Amino acid sequence: MIHLEKHYRSGVGIVLRNRDQEIFIGRRKTPSPIGWQMPQGGIDEGETPEEALWRELKEEVGTSKAQIVRVMENWLYYDIPEPYRSKWWGGQYYGQKQKWFLLDFVGYDSDIDIFATTPSEFCAWRWERPSEILGLAIYFKKNLYKEVLKELAQL
Repeated sequence: MIHLEKHYRSGVGIVLRNRDQEIFIGRRKTPSPIGWQMPQGGIDEGETPEEALWRELKEEVGTSKAQIVRVMENWLYYDIPEPYRSKWWGGQYYGQKQKWFLLDFVGYDSDIDIFATTPSEFCAWRWERPSEILGLAIYFKKNLYKEVLKELAQL
């Protein structure tokens, strides 16, 4: 698929893995069909993907107690279904292009505070086995998550 860069919002995605090889997922707070997802967010003007990663981790998970294990080489894309495009980002994007990072969580569960930033992105969180993530993801992110998990499963 050919993607026109200007139609895709640049962002980062975070696979935060605990000592038991489980992945952090959060339940979206806003009324939307998204449900559970891995942390992600946009890259602000003048910000590098790594800077965005640390900012998003702090905003969405409430911690910076992690270490980068791997950065996926390629940018990955997902499209937002037509009915939702006008509601997100003022309707100016078809979806997102994301740089994905695998991080090892080096803190304790008590270090996680999804309400550290107002407004918070998530209303709940949990650790989940990688094999369960696809079943919890919104339909339009399943292919993206499948690609991320497949590449990172090699580690």
